[in-house]
Amino acid sequence: MPSPWSQRRDVSAETSRLLIERAHEELVAGNAADPRLLDVRPLVRESWRRAYAGLVGAEAPPPISLTEAELEEYRRTHPLAGVMDMVRGLLLPGTPEDSGVVVAVGDAAGRLLWVEGDRGIRSLTGEMGFVAGTDWSEAAVGTSAPGTALALDRSVQIRGAEHYNRLVQPWSCTAAPVHDPETRRIVGMIDVTGGVEAVTPQAQLLVDAAARAIESELLIARLRARAEPQRRVVRPVSARPVSARATLRVLGRDRALLETSGDAGGMITLSGRHAEILLMLATHRQGLSAERLGELVYGPTDSVDTLRPEMVRLRRVLERCAPQLVPASRPYRLTAPLETDAQHVVSLLDRGAHRVALAAYRGPVLPDSVSPGVEELRDSVRTAVREALLAEAGLDVLLAYADTDDGADDVDVLRLCLQQLPPRSPRRAGLVARIEALEG
Repeated sequence: MPSPWSQRRDVSAETSRLLIERAHEELVAGNAADPRLLDVRPLVRESWRRAYAGLVGAEAPPPISLTEAELEEYRRTHPLAGVMDMVRGLLLPGTPEDSGVVVAVGDAAGRLLWVEGDRGIRSLTGEMGFVAGTDWSEAAVGTSAPGTALALDRSVQIRGAEHYNRLVQPWSCTAAPVHDPETRRIVGMIDVTGGVEAVTPQAQLLVDAAARAIESELLIARLRARAEPQRRVVRPVSARPVSARATLRVLGRDRALLETSGDAGGMITLSGRHAEILLMLATHRQGLSAERLGELVYGPTDSVDTLRPEMVRLRRVLERCAPQLVPASRPYRLTAPLETDAQHVVSLLDRGAHRVALAAYRGPVLPDSVSPGVEELRDSVRTAVREALLAEAGLDVLLAYADTDDGADDVDVLRLCLQQLPPRSPRRAGLVARIEALEG
């Protein structure tokens, strides 16, 4: 079956692109009264002004709102989980991987929960952070079809340069909110992202029709459930408890920072040794024997006798600031989730969000630590970042990586940047000089 997105073109976006870009530059520079803003559609102009007033960054990648584990749990219980096959059938018929567009489904807050479709486009849009778990509300990224459709409670098309965030301006998108069929409250949104084919009048009709079909399906499923009470298990309705979250920040830090949420949430700076122990327990969820934990933290010599009194001191620290993280024994293990910013970066790389991952990679894991386990983790994270960017990242991300401490002396990275730069780019001379200096 041919894709509904094929062979549809709209040249109007290209003809007005320069005018829109100039108007955007003036607004971001603080010239909100510049007459060139009148060249921009009122819907877009007002959205830009909301973003500017909300101090939204014009070049910042979208924030990650859901970790991989949170995303998986949330998707299972979200009302739109049961209609995903319908979404695929309506918006990604035929071979979804070669559809020419990306289809995203998100929640009422603008967080993307599912991102599917054309494999090549997903790889490219992933670089700007268009991946599951990211926040695409207007408050996070400014003008975009997903966030603006939710803000206005109606379907919206945003073409290229109309996006507030410059990272998103190579793309166009159409989105529509999805409502609860009875209360009419917004439960989520659907979005189609791609080239100009994603913002044709036919695209908006198709997305609108898909949203209405989803609402009808939600109502049918609800009525069916009510008609068969004998098959339902009735449970008392109760508020879902919000679990406290804890994050260990170790990237680019000599002393780790432990952040906890909840009523007793806060931040505490850990000693180097306590950071090493807690990091090893966070990355070995199955638990570690005293001997193995001692080897990872201290090395093989007399490690157990040195470890045990340090564990006592660590427990005392955690009992005051994060009692849920006090390690259990035999084996040593954490009984509550502890995220790390290092694992977060690797998860972003796995989702294809290269630019977001690079922004989150603030340096090596505990750079001054000589613990064997930390050194191994440091090398694995550094290697994961390097290999993912070399294999899949676009030129802008590679150039940004080449300006970091890890990428500055990497000849392979510099050569790949040089290979991808246009022949007359002014950056070529600097890259050639750096390569010659490293190889000379």
